[in-house]
Amino acid sequence: MRKKIQRWQKELVEDPFIQQQHPILQRIYAARNVQSKSDLDRDCQHMLSPKKLLHIEKAASIIADALIAQKNIMIVGDYDADGATSSALALKALRAFGAKHVDYIVPNRFDFGYGLTPPIVELVAEKNADLIITVDNGISSIEGVLAAKAHNIQVVVTDHHLAGDHLPEADAIVNPNQPGDTFDSKNLAGVGVLFYVMLALRRELETRNYFKEKNITQPNMTSFLDLVALGTVADVVPLDKNNRILVYQGLRRIRAGQCSVGISALLEVGKRNQASMVASDLGFAVGPRLNAAGRLDDMSLGIECLLATDEVLAKKMANELDVLNHERRALEADMQKQALTHLSQLSLSDAQEHMGVTLYDKRWHQGVVGILASRIKDKLYRPVFAFASGDGGVLKGSGRSIPGVHIRDVLALIDAKNPGLIIKFGGHAMAAGLSVAEKDFPTFSTLFDNAIRDCVDPDILENTLMSDGELTSNDITLPVAQLLREAGPWGQHFPEPMFDGKFSIVEQRLVGTNHLKLVLGATGSEHAINAIAFNVNTDAWPNERCQKINAAYRLDVNEFRGVKSVQLIIEHLEEEGVS
Repeated sequence: MRKKIQRWQKELVEDPFIQQQHPILQRIYAARNVQSKSDLDRDCQHMLSPKKLLHIEKAASIIADALIAQKNIMIVGDYDADGATSSALALKALRAFGAKHVDYIVPNRFDFGYGLTPPIVELVAEKNADLIITVDNGISSIEGVLAAKAHNIQVVVTDHHLAGDHLPEADAIVNPNQPGDTFDSKNLAGVGVLFYVMLALRRELETRNYFKEKNITQPNMTSFLDLVALGTVADVVPLDKNNRILVYQGLRRIRAGQCSVGISALLEVGKRNQASMVASDLGFAVGPRLNAAGRLDDMSLGIECLLATDEVLAKKMANELDVLNHERRALEADMQKQALTHLSQLSLSDAQEHMGVTLYDKRWHQGVVGILASRIKDKLYRPVFAFASGDGGVLKGSGRSIPGVHIRDVLALIDAKNPGLIIKFGGHAMAAGLSVAEKDFPTFSTLFDNAIRDCVDPDILENTLMSDGELTSNDITLPVAQLLREAGPWGQHFPEPMFDGKFSIVEQRLVGTNHLKLVLGATGSEHAINAIAFNVNTDAWPNERCQKINAAYRLDVNEFRGVKSVQLIIEHLEEEGVS
């Protein structure tokens, strides 16, 4: 699908601090609705207080009681990067607080599915747990919480997913997205919610004079922010001001080498320079390798890597995760080919044919359908669900959406109008999961397409790249590229700066299998500019007949053998004059 480049049209902010910034930053900030210096504060003192999180003090009190009594505490996690970092953070913090009997269990997605289910509770009960703390799940675990109560196990739910019509009868629920919560950021990742719960727990223990009585050094909570940064970026939650603070502070620790040896090892296998890394390195190098364990095997490997204290062991586990990630990528490539075959039969070149896309193939792997949905969504720029076979004639679907389409709300609408069709569902605005009977797949496909058609303006299904404007040849420099890197963290809803312009092609060639390496010339400049476009259509590029291009690109700092240079990361290119 062809992309359209559109430039932000925002008035520059008149705030004195903003006006002191580099002119390029001024227009970038205007486009992101940055109004003053306070919007850019990244110190921990500007973090939101935990006090507005509903029931957080009750949750802290329950956990404190269990910790002081040295009861058995079980962390029930999730099998993605957010769940893994949440689980590791819970164990590290509770052990730093003096807990002697704390363990974790993460459901294997193929055997138990998602969240605190009754079968998981049975495993927890066998371990004689007194308290369950869910991390990155639990808000929809109504039956699981009831099962825990039947075993006389207390339950504290920490989650960030959207709540359904009914809440589980847990002893305490901490979730900024539950009804009645007044916390000013609804965008915390699961690991962010858990971090706030641990902050409240430390305060509760301090109030009880626990640390002095036990002669325990009170932990510095910033030491856990490496995990918070990783989980927040990997879960692609919006980087509002509060999340930017959490990510920025975590990145500072990682760059300084004050982080989990597991994160360092994952950066190393991902060939990233730890001292100069940025948020996108967590999203593209660390997160996928961590996620690979949950997608193909058991997320326990990822959690153990994050918990490791021995560098040799951490590197061994990071390499195992890297192998799994290569397997995941091979699976994904095969599934994409199969998905494109399905798409060719759906006439999707006509945007009016399908506004909501559903795909299913019995050969597909449950752990990879989420990534597949994301890739096809990027290709078509419309909401997509991809399904794999589960047990007992049930299909497991994973969906990805585009800005302006709240995919979980779409599922809720379908469920309300068609009771019993969807077995279960949950998720966010941009990502969701559900289960349907295989026999009901055609019905769901039609209803999903109709629901998108009914609630979406077709104009938002046009793939528009928002540009921060054109750069002169004098702006395409290493100092400007470094300035933009340091102005982050950039991410979801606070996008990394993107620019557009016309360039002449000096050289072009493929590197790897489908990456286009370019040397470009800019108007009015004698200096050549290095550029790279990843995952290009090799049927169209290289194009030796093409001499000039329109491109949307990001400024990047390329480092090779210790030498830094400016490089363009091209997000979209087309031959000039071709539409």
